[in-house]
Amino acid sequence: MRYILPTIVIAQFFCTSLWFAGNSIIADLGKELELDQGFLAHLTSSIQLGFIAGTLVFAVFTIADRFSPSLVFFLSAIFAGLFNLGITLDGIGPAEILAFRFLTGFFLAGIYPVGMKIASDYYQAGLGKSLGFLVGALVMGTAFPHLLKYLTLGLPWKFVMYGTSVLSLIGGMGIWFFVPDGPFHKSGQGIKLTAFMRGFRNRDFRAFAFGYFGHMWELYAFWAFVPVMLSTYNRSYPELGLNVPLYAFLIIASGAFACILGGVLSQYFGAKKIARLSLLISCICCLVSPIFLLSSSPVLFLTFLFVWGLSVIADSPLFSTLVATHAPAESRGSSLTIVNCIGFSITIVSIQAINLLSSRMGFQYLYLLLAIGPLLGLLALSRSGEASRGRSIANQWSSGPLGDNLGK
Repeated sequence: MRYILPTIVIAQFFCTSLWFAGNSIIADLGKELELDQGFLAHLTSSIQLGFIAGTLVFAVFTIADRFSPSLVFFLSAIFAGLFNLGITLDGIGPAEILAFRFLTGFFLAGIYPVGMKIASDYYQAGLGKSLGFLVGALVMGTAFPHLLKYLTLGLPWKFVMYGTSVLSLIGGMGIWFFVPDGPFHKSGQGIKLTAFMRGFRNRDFRAFAFGYFGHMWELYAFWAFVPVMLSTYNRSYPELGLNVPLYAFLIIASGAFACILGGVLSQYFGAKKIARLSLLISCICCLVSPIFLLSSSPVLFLTFLFVWGLSVIADSPLFSTLVATHAPAESRGSSLTIVNCIGFSITIVSIQAINLLSSRMGFQYLYLLLAIGPLLGLLALSRSGEASRGRSIANQWSSGPLGDNLGK
C-alpha cells in the first residue's frame, strides 16, 4: 500500500502534462501557421470541450464504476498521448489542430476524474489528503509543458509534444502495472443513465458542487492567460525582458504547494473553511488585478501573480473531497465525473468571454470578470448545512492508511 499513492500522483502528473502542451507552443504555432491572437482561447477551449464531452460520456455510461478504473486510466492515457502527437503531423492546419486537442481532452476525462476515483477506492479514511496530492499533480502537469518549452529553447516545438506524449504512456503503464483496483472499489450494476445525477439530491453535495463551479470559472481562464499577462507586461516594459515560459511555469506550478498547504490547514480548521478562505483570496485578486497588472515594479507584479496562482487552486482538492464524500458510494466515480464535466463547461465560457472582451477593454480591467465565479461560489458555500464534517474528514488523514504511509 505504501507505493500506491505516489504511483497515482506521478501517473497523474505525467498524464496531465498533455493538458497545456498546446498552450506552451502557441507562439511557435502562431508564427508557423500565421494564426491570430484569439487562437489561444480556441486552442484552450477545444481541449476543454473534449474533456467535457469525455466526462459526459464517461458519466452517463458509468464507465469508471462499471469497469476497472485502472484499465480505464491506462487506455485513456494511451489514446490521449497518441492524439497529442497528432498536431506534429506535417501539413496540419488550424482545424486539424483543434480537432486533435479536442480528442486529447476527451481521453483526459479517463485520467483526471478516474485518478480521483482510484484514490477514493484506496483511501476512504484519508481521501482529503490524497486528493490534495492528486490535484497538486494536476497543477504540476498543467505547468510542466511551459518548463519543457523553456528547457528545449532552440529545439523545434514538436519536442514538447513528443515529451508529453511519452510521459502519458509511462503514467498509464504505471497505473496498469502497479495499481490494481482498490479495496473499496464497488462495481456498478449495468448502465444507469441517470445514476450520475443522484448526488444532486443532497443539499451539501449541491452546495459544494456549486462552490466548485464558481472556482472553475476563474481557474482555467487564469491559467490560460498567465502567459498573456506576462507577455503584455513585457511589451509595456520591454527593458525588463521577463522569461515568459519560465515564469508561467513557476506561477502555475506554485499552486501544487498551495494544494498541499490547504490540505494541511484543513486538517485543523476544516475543509470547508479553508476552501472558502482560498476562494475569498482569489476573488480579491480578481478585484484588485487592475492595480497590479501594469505596475511599474516587476517585483510587485510577479508577487501578485504568485499570490493569485497559489489561491486560485488551493481550494480545488478540498471541493473534490467534499463532493466525493457526499456522493452515493455506488456512483461516486460518475458523480465526480459529472461535476468535472459541468465545471469544465464553465471554463469555456469564461475563457471565451475574456477573449471576446480583450479587444474592447483595457488589459488591466479584463480580469475583473473572473471575480463573478468566486463570488457565486462563496454564496453557494454559505448555503451548505455542513459545519464540522469537513474537519472530521480531514482529521481522518492521520488515522487512515494514507496518514500511516505518509508518516513513514
